[in-house]
Amino acid sequence: MNLRRNFGKGEIIFHEGSVSDCAYVIEMGSIEIYTTTPQGEKILGTLGANEIFGEMGLIDGLPRSASARACETSVVFILTYQTFEKLVHKQPKALLPILKILSHRLR
Repeated sequence: MNLRRNFGKGEIIFHEGSVSDCAYVIEMGSIEIYTTTPQGEKILGTLGANEIFGEMGLIDGLPRSASARACETSVVFILTYQTFEKLVHKQPKALLPILKILSHRLR
């Protein structure tokens, strides 16, 4: 399985409500996180290189709470649940950046 993917400008990475089985780390480019409301799309944020998104699904396994699309040509690394689980058991300190991001977003 290729754990690195390229996305073209405007390409959807995942849709709100879809199965949440991995997270993404941006190698290059930018990704827009948005949700759909009765009034239309609401942009929740734009992320750039070295930022992570989609991480909530690795922890709670619930459907995606928002959609993600590439704002420009972008390259992302995919962090699968299996890889995440290995980190939890073998290298828990490697999870600190993810936990810091979650804490920051919750604040």
